[in-house]
Amino acid sequence: MSEAVPLDVVMIHVDRALDGMSATLRDLGDDLVNAGTDLPGGNTAYQIVRHCCGVLEFWGGKVLADRPITRDRPAEFTSSGTVDEIVAIVAEQRAKFRADLQRFDGEADTPGEMNAWSMDPDESRTQAGVLMHVYEELAQHRGHLEITADIVRAR
Repeated sequence: MSEAVPLDVVMIHVDRALDGMSATLRDLGDDLVNAGTDLPGGNTAYQIVRHCCGVLEFWGGKVLADRPITRDRPAEFTSSGTVDEIVAIVAEQRAKFRADLQRFDGEADTPGEMNAWSMDPDESRTQAGVLMHVYEELAQHRGHLEITADIVRAR
């Protein structure tokens, strides 16, 4: 019996996370997408999703596809813009991530280099392990986004 989860099955969940984020951004609208929660160290909805796009760029582009990337991680947490702008970035990054997976081999080591701190020591450094790490980050931040949206709507 195979223990492998097919790539297309994992991508269903990646797409659900990205679609859910985009729906939340649209629901917030331009008036709230850049609103802060007033919590120490809190991020706006825009910043959370911009960071998720950076996650896709780093793990997909640099680690899984071994292509040159441009990412300014600190700038993700100070970014702002309109809903249309960030939803377009999500769509662009989703397409890049899918392209980055063209030569995906779940059991193989990653072709690109990652920092030692990028994953916990007990996490698999295979391509499948990295893909699951990406999904974990998207799922975690989708929940974060929903809580942020609830807070800014309530104010």
